[in-house]
Amino acid sequence: MTKPFGQAGDPRRRNGIFMNHFFALLSRLKFIDRWALMHNTRKENLSEHSLEVAMTAHGLAVIGNVYFGKSLDAQRAALLALYHDATEIITGDMPTPVKYRNTRIKDTYKEIEHEAADMLLSMLPEKMRPSYEPVFRKQEEDAYLWKLVKAADKLSAYFKCVEEEQAGNREFLQARETTLRSLKKMEIPEAEFFLAHFADAYGKNLDELTGS
Repeated sequence: MTKPFGQAGDPRRRNGIFMNHFFALLSRLKFIDRWALMHNTRKENLSEHSLEVAMTAHGLAVIGNVYFGKSLDAQRAALLALYHDATEIITGDMPTPVKYRNTRIKDTYKEIEHEAADMLLSMLPEKMRPSYEPVFRKQEEDAYLWKLVKAADKLSAYFKCVEEEQAGNREFLQARETTLRSLKKMEIPEAEFFLAHFADAYGKNLDELTGS
């Protein structure tokens, strides 16, 4: 019988270091589908979502620097966003209506996320963990960048709603309105700028986007 995760005697450990499953496990993000409770014309997996959020968070930080005179680390914003849902490889993707149904469920899920982050970090050699801990455990100095990541996450959800609506799927109409209200309620100038200058393009077809 296999020993509990990470304990002494676990055959997956070598010289006291857990066998390096970190990256192999994260590669399976592509097998986790989002929007599980809703009818989708095209499935969206967690891997592609993470990439979109990373690109958008990077863009939001650049917007903050260029148009609002800030000094944000855009590369770090992209990095935080890239791993923002990594713990879901352990927990799975919990549907938003369930995840935020009440404070008790929300707080319990956060605890589970923290444990999942610890589990993922345990899959790295000890010498590598300090480089990843600030990504999986939020640091005070990254507080505003995490706000941008959250805004980018909601923007990604908004893009998905627009895509589904363009495909004739009415399933996402309410989600689109709810997500847009949530974005505006955040009062993040970078996100408001993005909505004003970039969001409309997500409703266009390829010929319109390329000018063909």
